[in-house]
Amino acid sequence: MSPSAAPAPQTTPSGSSAVPSTVRIEGPWTHRDVAANGARFHIAELGEGPLVLLLHGFPQFWWTWRHQLVALADAGFRAVAMDLRGVGGSDRTPRGYDPANLALDITGVVRSLGEPDAALVGHDLGGYLAWTAAVMRPKLVRRLAVSSMPHPRRWRSAMLRDRKQTAAGSYVWGFQRPWLPERQLVADDGALVGRLVRDWSGPSLPDDEAVRTYRRAMCIPSTAHCAVEPYRWMVRSLARPDGIQFNRRMKRPVRVPTLHLHGSLDPVMRTRSAAGSGEYVEAPYRWRLFDGLGHFPHEEDPVAFSSELVSWLKDPEPDR
Repeated sequence: MSPSAAPAPQTTPSGSSAVPSTVRIEGPWTHRDVAANGARFHIAELGEGPLVLLLHGFPQFWWTWRHQLVALADAGFRAVAMDLRGVGGSDRTPRGYDPANLALDITGVVRSLGEPDAALVGHDLGGYLAWTAAVMRPKLVRRLAVSSMPHPRRWRSAMLRDRKQTAAGSYVWGFQRPWLPERQLVADDGALVGRLVRDWSGPSLPDDEAVRTYRRAMCIPSTAHCAVEPYRWMVRSLARPDGIQFNRRMKRPVRVPTLHLHGSLDPVMRTRSAAGSGEYVEAPYRWRLFDGLGHFPHEEDPVAFSSELVSWLKDPEPDR
């Protein structure tokens, strides 16, 4: 089925309403649901071998990893891309969008897949949560790869102290308004989503089909609200006890090999903001800057991104 095909309702074997084909896009992968941390999560999986769990960012869903699913499976890994809570085909719960709980979603999925651990690969918000999971549940994280997102403590510092990063991340501040962001994201069939994906990319812009896919996924009822809730917590908790406690917890170092990937032309997360996250890693840490790419390097140049990722995952002793 083409990603541009019209949505059609699907049902689970029990007969309950399931996710439309807007999200369950056909390909060499298989789709299923897994239970974890009190919710149901949609995953797409391909291949056999050590588990690599792929975590999407905003304003996307699992499909952003379509190229890496194939590349990782071909390289001998069990590649799984999950929809985060509230997005794509996963449950849209009324609460639970703080990073600590979202990280438990991720490690819960690892356990539900029957694996002892996983290499986490996260982009944008998925990267923020991957950092968090590696600190909170280190025994379940074998390796960590993060794209387009600094360590949470680095993110907090840059957003508060760096005027240029504050301006670049203006969309995060805009999400703090009640209801308006949700309405803007779904207006005109998700037109804003298309603009964001294109504006945040480098010269290699996404094609029209990809843009339509992301627009339709955001327009699934309640998705827009759930997609912005994590960003609301990240800002509103800055001076609250729960946010201060989370920031303190994140002082604990990451103790697994870490690959940090970034596009040199990323307009929403400055290179200066992301660089330096290695100070929170007490393990081999590798920084890779992709020249000429924007906020979505895994889609803008999937061959280069996948090659870097696979090479690092297969390296038995990644360098610092």
